[in-house]
Amino acid sequence: MPGRRLRLTRTLRDDLRQDIALPDRIERIVSLVPSLTEALAVTVPDRLVGATDWCTHPADLDARGVGRVRGTKNPDLAAIAALQPDLVVANKEENRELDVRRLRERGMPVWVTDIETVPASIASIRRLLRDVIGLGRDPAWLAEADRAWSGPVPAPTARVVVPIWRDPWMVIGRPTFTADLLARTGLEVVTAGATGRYPGLEPVAFDYPSVADLVLLPDEPYVFTTADGPEVLERLPTRLVSGRRITWYGPSLVEARISLDRS
Repeated sequence: MPGRRLRLTRTLRDDLRQDIALPDRIERIVSLVPSLTEALAVTVPDRLVGATDWCTHPADLDARGVGRVRGTKNPDLAAIAALQPDLVVANKEENRELDVRRLRERGMPVWVTDIETVPASIASIRRLLRDVIGLGRDPAWLAEADRAWSGPVPAPTARVVVPIWRDPWMVIGRPTFTADLLARTGLEVVTAGATGRYPGLEPVAFDYPSVADLVLLPDEPYVFTTADGPEVLERLPTRLVSGRRITWYGPSLVEARISLDRS
């Protein structure tokens, strides 16, 4: 497709309320967000042409011929341009504003999502799939996720600390998608008084029953294991959990509801 130029015929506002000029048909998509990569690969597999190195689901992306465009924070702009996408999908938290601006300056439409709650994730993905890409109805997984996570937030039954990095230690704070998702299963994310979305917090500050009941140790972005993480916590019980199930939005929402309800 040498010299291919997009004919931008419509304008929609993305999650950041930015007017984005788009072509009528979205046939080639590059995703810079692992969660959205999975959603697109499951829903419109023939249209996904590029993804980051961090996009690990579905596991057969490489076999499908999906091009890799480096990381979420350092995407290869030339590689993205070479894939000649009709649309690049990004996220306010996952991707840098600088990269979004540079992609747009190269003439590529970039749709930016902004997701901090489970309802927001479902609404954002629905709009992407329906309004932007043009699907006539929700895919089965999105309809199931909507049913599974609808309803009021229950009263908390336990307080949890959720580290996401070590050396230096960082934990989940608010407002974040993970804190909202866990709250919907009765788990209240606590931070021993630290503020912010991902505050730095050493174990000495939260390893007390007065602070929390449990520490959840996910396997991403930092890979906590039985031998890496629990050994420094002397007072609180720990549980290893799937990072994808508590930090990703998309088809994993269905798995997360089932697995968290059973745990």
